[in-house]
Amino acid sequence: MYRVKKVLNHNSVWAIRKEDNKEYLIIGKGVGFGKKVSEYLEVGDDDTVYSLQELTERGNARDIVQTVSPICLELANELLNQAEKTFGKIDRSILFPMADHIEYAVKRIKNHEQISNPLTEDIRVLFHNEYKVAQCMETMLWEQLHVKIDEHEIGYIALHIHSAIEDEKVSQAMQIARAVRECITRVEQLTQKRIDVMSLSYNRLMNHVRYMAARAINGEQLKLNMNDYMKVKFPEAFETAAIVCDELGKSLKCELNEVEIGYLAMHIERVTNDEINQEEE
Repeated sequence: MYRVKKVLNHNSVWAIRKEDNKEYLIIGKGVGFGKKVSEYLEVGDDDTVYSLQELTERGNARDIVQTVSPICLELANELLNQAEKTFGKIDRSILFPMADHIEYAVKRIKNHEQISNPLTEDIRVLFHNEYKVAQCMETMLWEQLHVKIDEHEIGYIALHIHSAIEDEKVSQAMQIARAVRECITRVEQLTQKRIDVMSLSYNRLMNHVRYMAARAINGEQLKLNMNDYMKVKFPEAFETAAIVCDELGKSLKCELNEVEIGYLAMHIERVTNDEINQEEE
């Protein structure tokens, strides 16, 4: 049982739960319609309850609810419903920073201050399913507010969705996307070969770097050491990998385990061999 503290609009209510006397946001169709302050209400099966005790990257959930428009909270909730259909169980506390981002995105667009994100294409590939879900926001925003968002805004929203399905903050996901872009660019420079972004080996390299960066940030280590074998078998790829790993560690401000070099060398050898074979064809 919940007691209404504030009706935000017809579909969202700020309430206090009787059992623990804590504050919650309740979102659901018509949940606030006709409700008055201090009135009690029951939560329906289709309503979603969010704790306002959450502390997010963008601040306290309670503060965000006071500054973000109810429609943006609803839009974020609906997007999370879509994400749940795609990914199953998700961390819904991401609603607050996502709603905050949507609020500022709408303001930017209305003020003709649309942003550019050099990592949009990388986000689209690295977090493909998250990006597809984030694209739903394009239709929802247009229908609700007659605001049209571009692919760069969709890319940022995709990162919020990613953080709802993985134990990874939005800033960390952005850091990893940037690391992937830097590593692949450096591999192309060192090997003097342009890598075909449509190739399977490119996709494998990209995903390997993604998880390699995540391991470095989280302090995780691979167990099997392939360095001696790769150093003898593919010395050029190994040397390239050693340089890239060293630079990646500096970029991420953490030390990569030397075991990573051999695995990266294997992917570099594969992707550069693909390019050579294509040239010969």
